[in-house]
Amino acid sequence: MNFLSRFQPALLSLFRLITGLLLFQYGVAKLFKFPVLPYFADIPPLIYAAGTLELVLGATLMLGLFTRLSAFILSGEMAFAYFLGHMFKTGTPVFLPLINGGTAAILFCFACLYLSAAGGGPISIDALIGRESGEPGGAYARR
Repeated sequence: MNFLSRFQPALLSLFRLITGLLLFQYGVAKLFKFPVLPYFADIPPLIYAAGTLELVLGATLMLGLFTRLSAFILSGEMAFAYFLGHMFKTGTPVFLPLINGGTAAILFCFACLYLSAAGGGPISIDALIGRESGEPGGAYARR
Protein backbone atom coordinates (compact mmCIF):
# COMPACT_ATOMS: atom_id res chain seq x y z
CA MET A 1 0.00 0.00 0.00
CA ASN A 2 1.33 3.38 -1.01
CA PHE A 3 2.04 5.74 1.90
CA LEU A 4 -0.18 8.48 0.47
CA SER A 5 -3.09 6.20 -0.47
CA ARG A 6 -4.26 6.05 3.14
CA PHE A 7 -5.19 9.73 2.84
CA GLN A 8 -7.39 9.14 -0.22
CA PRO A 9 -10.76 8.99 1.60
CA ALA A 10 -10.14 12.18 3.57
CA LEU A 11 -8.79 13.98 0.49
CA LEU A 12 -11.91 12.97 -1.45
CA SER A 13 -14.01 14.68 1.23
CA LEU A 14 -11.77 17.75 1.12
CA PHE A 15 -11.97 17.82 -2.71
CA ARG A 16 -15.79 17.67 -2.50
CA LEU A 17 -15.89 20.44 0.11
CA ILE A 18 -13.63 22.81 -1.85
CA THR A 19 -15.40 22.11 -5.17
CA GLY A 20 -18.75 22.85 -3.52
CA LEU A 21 -17.40 26.02 -1.90
CA LEU A 22 -16.04 27.33 -5.21
CA LEU A 23 -19.33 26.67 -7.00
CA PHE A 24 -21.27 28.19 -4.08
CA GLN A 25 -19.27 31.43 -4.40
CA TYR A 26 -20.22 31.70 -8.08
CA GLY A 27 -23.88 31.31 -7.09
CA VAL A 28 -23.57 34.05 -4.44
CA ALA A 29 -21.85 36.38 -6.92
CA LYS A 30 -24.51 35.82 -9.59
CA LEU A 31 -27.59 36.03 -7.37
CA PHE A 32 -26.58 38.47 -4.64
CA LYS A 33 -23.99 40.54 -6.54
CA PHE A 34 -21.37 39.90 -3.85
CA PRO A 35 -18.64 40.56 -4.53
CA VAL A 36 -19.48 43.10 -7.22
CA LEU A 37 -18.03 41.79 -10.47
CA PRO A 38 -18.48 43.57 -13.80
CA TYR A 39 -19.27 40.38 -15.74
CA PHE A 40 -22.17 39.56 -13.37
CA ALA A 41 -23.65 43.09 -13.44
CA ASP A 42 -26.51 42.60 -15.93
CA ILE A 43 -27.13 38.92 -16.39
CA PRO A 44 -29.88 37.20 -18.37
CA PRO A 45 -32.44 34.87 -16.72
CA LEU A 46 -30.52 31.76 -17.79
CA ILE A 47 -27.57 32.90 -15.66
CA TYR A 48 -29.91 33.33 -12.67
CA ALA A 49 -30.95 29.70 -13.12
CA ALA A 50 -27.28 28.68 -13.25
CA GLY A 51 -26.56 30.77 -10.15
CA THR A 52 -29.41 29.07 -8.30
CA LEU A 53 -28.04 25.63 -9.19
CA GLU A 54 -24.53 26.65 -8.13
CA LEU A 55 -25.77 28.14 -4.85
CA VAL A 56 -28.06 25.29 -3.78
CA LEU A 57 -26.12 22.32 -5.16
CA GLY A 58 -22.78 23.88 -4.18
CA ALA A 59 -24.11 23.97 -0.61
CA THR A 60 -25.20 20.32 -0.78
CA LEU A 61 -21.75 19.41 -2.11
CA MET A 62 -20.08 21.25 0.77
CA LEU A 63 -22.23 19.30 3.23
CA GLY A 64 -21.86 16.03 1.36
CA LEU A 65 -25.63 15.63 1.07
CA PHE A 66 -26.97 13.91 -2.07
CA THR A 67 -23.42 14.22 -3.37
CA ARG A 68 -23.71 11.97 -6.41
CA LEU A 69 -26.92 13.55 -7.70
CA SER A 70 -25.81 17.12 -6.96
CA ALA A 71 -22.43 16.58 -8.62
CA PHE A 72 -24.01 14.96 -11.68
CA ILE A 73 -26.40 17.88 -12.19
CA LEU A 74 -23.58 20.39 -11.69
CA SER A 75 -21.38 18.51 -14.15
CA GLY A 76 -24.09 18.88 -16.79
CA GLU A 77 -24.59 22.53 -15.92
CA MET A 78 -20.87 23.20 -16.34
CA ALA A 79 -20.80 21.43 -19.72
CA PHE A 80 -23.79 23.54 -20.75
CA ALA A 81 -22.02 26.69 -19.46
CA TYR A 82 -18.91 25.89 -21.45
CA PHE A 83 -20.71 25.35 -24.74
CA LEU A 84 -23.21 28.21 -24.42
CA GLY A 85 -21.27 30.73 -22.38
CA HIS A 86 -17.76 30.24 -23.68
CA MET A 87 -17.34 28.22 -26.83
CA PHE A 88 -20.16 29.84 -28.79
CA LYS A 89 -20.43 33.23 -27.08
CA THR A 90 -19.19 35.09 -30.15
CA GLY A 91 -21.37 33.10 -32.53
CA THR A 92 -18.32 31.45 -34.09
CA PRO A 93 -17.04 28.39 -32.20
CA VAL A 94 -13.77 29.02 -30.40
CA PHE A 95 -12.49 25.66 -29.16
CA LEU A 96 -9.48 26.70 -27.05
CA PRO A 97 -10.39 27.31 -23.39
CA LEU A 98 -7.43 29.66 -22.98
CA ILE A 99 -8.96 31.90 -25.62
CA ASN A 100 -12.67 31.58 -24.80
CA GLY A 101 -12.27 31.74 -20.99
CA GLY A 102 -13.84 28.33 -20.38
CA THR A 103 -11.07 26.68 -18.37
CA ALA A 104 -12.94 26.88 -15.04
CA ALA A 105 -16.13 25.48 -16.60
CA ILE A 106 -14.25 22.47 -17.98
CA LEU A 107 -12.47 21.84 -14.68
CA PHE A 108 -15.73 22.09 -12.71
CA CYS A 109 -17.45 19.80 -15.23
CA PHE A 110 -14.93 17.01 -14.79
CA ALA A 111 -14.47 17.57 -11.05
CA CYS A 112 -18.21 17.15 -10.57
CA LEU A 113 -18.34 14.19 -12.94
CA TYR A 114 -15.65 12.51 -10.81
CA LEU A 115 -17.56 13.28 -7.60
CA SER A 116 -20.74 11.84 -9.09
CA ALA A 117 -18.89 8.54 -9.56
CA ALA A 118 -16.71 8.60 -6.41
CA GLY A 119 -19.24 9.92 -3.92
CA GLY A 120 -18.67 12.35 -1.09
CA GLY A 121 -16.11 10.48 0.96
CA PRO A 122 -16.20 9.51 4.63
CA ILE A 123 -16.59 13.05 5.98
CA SER A 124 -20.04 13.81 4.61
CA ILE A 125 -23.68 13.71 5.60
CA ASP A 126 -24.18 10.91 3.06
CA ALA A 127 -21.65 8.77 4.98
CA LEU A 128 -23.16 9.78 8.33
CA ILE A 129 -26.65 8.63 7.35
CA GLY A 130 -25.38 5.48 5.63
CA ARG A 131 -25.95 6.49 1.99
CA GLU A 132 -22.21 6.03 1.33
CA SER A 133 -19.74 3.54 2.74
CA GLY A 134 -16.89 6.05 2.93
CA GLU A 135 -14.86 3.87 0.57
CA PRO A 136 -13.99 5.00 -2.95
CA GLY A 137 -16.99 4.12 -5.07
CA GLY A 138 -19.35 4.46 -2.11
CA ALA A 139 -22.05 2.01 -1.09
CA TYR A 140 -22.43 0.83 -4.68
CA ALA A 141 -18.86 -0.53 -4.80
CA ARG A 142 -19.75 -3.36 -2.42
CA ARG A 143 -22.40 -4.91 -4.65
